Amino acid sequence: MIPEGIPPLRGGAIDPEISAFLTSGQAFGGERPSRRIDTHAASIFLTATRAWKLKRPVNLGYLDFSTIEARHAALVAEDRLNRRTAPGLYHGVRAITRDGHDELSLDGPGTPVDWLLEMERFPDDALLSDRAARGRLEPGISLALGDSIARFHGMAEIVLGPGAARRFQKVADANRVAMARYPDQLDPERTQVLGDRISALGKAQAARLEARGRRGHVRRCHGDLHLANIALIDGKPTPFDCLEFDDELATTDVLYDLGFLLMDLWHRDLPVEANLVANRYLDLMPAEEDAIGLLPLFMAVRAQVRAHVAAARSVQGQDRTARSEAAEYLLLAEKLLEPVKPSLVAIGGLSGTGKSTVARQVAGALGRPPGARILRSDVLRKQRAGLLLEVRLPPGAYTPAERRAVYADLMHHARLVLSDGQAVIADAVFADEVGRAAIAAVAAEAQVDFSGIWLDAPEDMRAARVASRGPDPSDATPAVVHAQGAASAVPPVDWIAVSAVGTIDEIVAEVRSRLNLDLFGPDRPAGHRH
Repeated sequence: MIPEGIPPLRGGAIDPEISAFLTSGQAFGGERPSRRIDTHAASIFLTATRAWKLKRPVNLGYLDFSTIEARHAALVAEDRLNRRTAPGLYHGVRAITRDGHDELSLDGPGTPVDWLLEMERFPDDALLSDRAARGRLEPGISLALGDSIARFHGMAEIVLGPGAARRFQKVADANRVAMARYPDQLDPERTQVLGDRISALGKAQAARLEARGRRGHVRRCHGDLHLANIALIDGKPTPFDCLEFDDELATTDVLYDLGFLLMDLWHRDLPVEANLVANRYLDLMPAEEDAIGLLPLFMAVRAQVRAHVAAARSVQGQDRTARSEAAEYLLLAEKLLEPVKPSLVAIGGLSGTGKSTVARQVAGALGRPPGARILRSDVLRKQRAGLLLEVRLPPGAYTPAERRAVYADLMHHARLVLSDGQAVIADAVFADEVGRAAIAAVAAEAQVDFSGIWLDAPEDMRAARVASRGPDPSDATPAVVHAQGAASAVPPVDWIAVSAVGTIDEIVAEVRSRLNLDLFGPDRPAGHRH
C-alpha cells in the first residue's frame, strides 16, 4: 500500500515489493517517506533529512538501467561525480538486500536485489529553478553562481586531444534526427533550417573547437547544468545531479557546459542574471574570453536539445504543457542564432557613481545573447596582479604607469570581444580625454556603434556609497573619492551625461532610454515571459 501523500508510480517499472519496502518506511527505520518524486529514469523518496534515489529498470536508448549491475554502476558514478560540486549532499550507495528468510532490508545480510543512493535532503524551496519561477535571482546569487561554476570547471578533469569538433557535430546530428521524429510538435521546415544553420556554424568553428580541445578547454563537465539541478545550500549555489551515465556526453567544452545554464536563464526571461553569470565566470576564467563568440551557438544547441526532449514528453503524454514548451524552445534556438551587430558602450564617472551596477543592469540588452561583455578596469587590475578579484591592492599599486597598462588591457580585450561578434561595455573612470578617445577609437576600428555614458553625482553621495560597499573588485575608499576632486567631474562634451542621484532603477531606466534599449521588448531573443 502506498502511504497517503505519495502518488503512485506511473508505468509500474519498479518491482512492487521493493516499492512497498521503501514507501512503507521499513527501509528507513520506520520513517515513511513524505513524498516521492518520479522521473523518467528514477524515483526519489524523501524522508525528513534524506533523499533516497532508486534507478528505474528502463532502457531509453541513450541510457540503459535495465539490469541491477547497470543501476549499481550508475549510482556509484553519480555519487562519485557529484561529490565534485556537492560533497555534503552525497552519502554513498546502499544495498537493498534479501536474506535467507526472503526479507528485504537496507545493507542487510543476503543478496543485493537493488541499490539506493543516499543523499542529504535540502529544503523544498532551495532549487534555483523555483526561485527563478518567482521572477528573478538576487544579484548576489547570480555572482555566486558564476563563482561556483568557474571553480568547478577549474578543477574538472581535462580531456586533452582531438575530437572536440567531432563531439559537437555528433550532438548537432543527433539533435537534427531527434527533432525530425516529432513533426506534429516541431515544424519540420523550421527544424530543418535550424539544423542546417547549426551544422554550418559547427563546421565553420571546427578548427576553433579542435584548438580548444588541445588547449585543455574540454573537460569532464556537469553535463546537465540547469537551474533545476542547482540548489541554494548554506547560502551557496550548489550544482548537483550531473550527467553520470555517459562520460562521452558529459566530456565537452566548458563553455558548452556553461551554455546550458545561460540558455535556461534566457528562456526564463532573466537576461540580466544570465549576463551577470557569464561575466562573472569570464572574469574568473579569463582564458575563456577568446571564445566568447561561441556562446550563442552553444546556447542554441542546448535549446534545440530541450525542444526535442519536450516534444518527446508531449508524445508520451507525460506533461500537458510539453507541446507549447517544445515550440518555445524551438523559437528560442532560432532567436539565439539571429545575427546582431555588436556595439561598444563606455560607462564612465568618478568612484561611487554606480558605473558597475548600471553596467550589470544594461548589459543583457546589448548585442547577441548572453549580452555584452563587461570589461571593468578594477577587474583587469586584479587579473594583472594575479589576485582574487575582491583582494585589495595597496595604495602604492595605483601608479600612473599601472593605470595606463590597465587601460591598454581594456582596449585589447574590447577589440578581441568585438571581433568575435559580441557587444562590449567598458566600465572605467574615463576621467581624461586620452582614455575616452582611445575607447572611441576601438569602436571606430571595429566599425561598430559607440556610446559614451557619463554618470555624475555629488561628492558626499559618492563617498557614502563607496563606504557602504561590500566585497568588490574596486579598492576605492571615501578618501579616494575626496581626492578625485571636482575638477575631473566635468561631463565630457561628446558623452551622454546622466544624473546618478536617484535610485538605481531610475538611473538604469535613464541609461536604457538614452541608449534606445528596451530590455524586455518583444524583439529581444528570449523564450517566453513569466
